[in-house]
Amino acid sequence: MISVRGKSSQIGQFLKATSSVVPSQSRPVARAVNELKHENGPHEGPAITASALARSLPQRSSMLAVSGSLTAPCQIRLAHTDLKVPNFDHYRPDDRKTVTKNSRESKVSVGSYVAGAAVGVAGLYSAKNTVAFFVEAMAASADILALAKIEIDVTSIPEGKNVTFKWRGKPLFVRHRTDEEIKREAAVNLAELRDPQNDSDRTANPKFLVVLGVCTHLGCVPIANAGNYGGYYCPCHGSHYDGSGRIRLGPAPLNLEVPEHKFTSDTTLVVG
Repeated sequence: MISVRGKSSQIGQFLKATSSVVPSQSRPVARAVNELKHENGPHEGPAITASALARSLPQRSSMLAVSGSLTAPCQIRLAHTDLKVPNFDHYRPDDRKTVTKNSRESKVSVGSYVAGAAVGVAGLYSAKNTVAFFVEAMAASADILALAKIEIDVTSIPEGKNVTFKWRGKPLFVRHRTDEEIKREAAVNLAELRDPQNDSDRTANPKFLVVLGVCTHLGCVPIANAGNYGGYYCPCHGSHYDGSGRIRLGPAPLNLEVPEHKFTSDTTLVVG
């Protein structure tokens, strides 16, 4: 027998009857349950976007930030987990380390820098003028510069003779050699020379030998057309030079110096 029994009408809304297929004289009464109320409003899904995460954060917090990306997972960054900013207090002046301090109270040394730069520029200008003064004072005078180069008319020098000129304060020997002297000096064996040099390397024109009249030993002036080799002889310590000005005997270590010279024509010699 199937039957349904209702209980008190005052609490009927909180009670619910059950049915049974087995006939019995007593019927169980179901326990009271609350009915769930379903709201019809929009349902808030899980916070997976940047805006949803931002709404889930405390509204008054200024230490939190939310970021989102299409290619990276969302994350919540806190200020205390960010990278530390480098501290440059070691390089800052002590009076500027306090950020709340008025800039007028800090020591500004711009004026001292400007004054130092001005003094440095003035010092450099004075030093330049001083150096220029001494360089000009030690430079050669006009008359010396005029003698830096001299022109010699070689037609005034007889063959076989030696003529002395003054060039840059030193004696200058110009020797007009004979054909016999040229052949003799060209045939000298270089292995016999203390300072080996070919005769052709010491003359611009084989007919004329141009050398400084200063002994390479101690600076004495040799005598022309003297000595064992018919060239030059130094009376101070007995150095003998041949007809090409090469040392052959005595204490002199080097040959007589050949200055820079050239022939601008068959009759004009320019020395210097």
